[in-house]
Amino acid sequence: MSSAATIEKTGQIRRSESDMTDIVAVDIGGTHARFALASVAPDGTITLGEPATLHTKDHGSFQLAWQAFRDMNGGTLPPAVAMSVAGPVGGEVIKFTNNPWIIRPALIEEKLGATRHTIVNDFAAVAHAVARAPEDEFLDLAGPPGAPLPASGTISVIGPGTGLGVAHLWRDGRTISEGGSYHVQATEGGHIDFAPLDLIEDAILARLRKRHTRVSVERVVSGPAIADIYATLAAMEQKAIVEKSDIEIWTAGTSGEDPLASAAVDRFCLSLGAAAGDYALAHGAAGVVIAGGLGYRIRETILKSGFSERFCAKGRFAGMMATLPVKLITHPQPGLFGAAAAFAREHLQ
Repeated sequence: MSSAATIEKTGQIRRSESDMTDIVAVDIGGTHARFALASVAPDGTITLGEPATLHTKDHGSFQLAWQAFRDMNGGTLPPAVAMSVAGPVGGEVIKFTNNPWIIRPALIEEKLGATRHTIVNDFAAVAHAVARAPEDEFLDLAGPPGAPLPASGTISVIGPGTGLGVAHLWRDGRTISEGGSYHVQATEGGHIDFAPLDLIEDAILARLRKRHTRVSVERVVSGPAIADIYATLAAMEQKAIVEKSDIEIWTAGTSGEDPLASAAVDRFCLSLGAAAGDYALAHGAAGVVIAGGLGYRIRETILKSGFSERFCAKGRFAGMMATLPVKLITHPQPGLFGAAAAFAREHLQ
């Protein structure tokens, strides 16, 4: 096994059932590429094996990373691949913003030996995961307690991370096993304009405008944004700004060891709630799901913050917003699970 790999256990894969289709699921970002063997049943049930997380900097290309994962699995892999990639898909060449790798879909069979493939945007993959994940993999954040996500209509999917991912999906009211269908739409919703709602957010916007001609929601509702929120609050309190990385601020804020960092995290939760409500209105959503590792890490803070109040604070539509279930998906590998789900949707159903 490569020293660049770490293993995360999510369950045992079933490899011997004749009615199962075995595939390789891949989730590629700027820093990590996650691989897992997966099995897909005719009814759409997906079983992931143990994911391997490789650092992209340790491999000169995606093909070399693929070969490393193949070596971990005895030198052979199934002839089918499902990929979730952090970037636009659909062109002749897929490029990554923070990763020198490129992928040419036309060469996948030649380079990887995969006769079938599916490639989706990373947040489209998360939306596929939302469409197929069982109800016990969702945690209530707002809305009627215990209310399930609707079986029909639109669900907004929002994920703060390095950026802000936004997608939505539509379901026809039936489960996959009942022959039901759904449609996923990836968007660039994280890049709509940021709209401040109070004096503190006015100050955050003013700070960001010194560096950016146009300030998008992603500049405020994403992991790295916590540094600007923290610095804005420090200036308002007339405190010296102590240079900290965004990871240090998140750690100090969620642990409570730094009151200013805690205030910044609370402010982030308010902005996330407001943005989630805006997307729900724009999508005509019947439910909302927050996704991504950051949301999961701060789930307890979200529940104690003003997230729910900001989500509902939409003037004449406040009453309607309060009826929408807002959930957090807790699946440990939504990118891999969603890539496999997208493969099943394209090739098996």
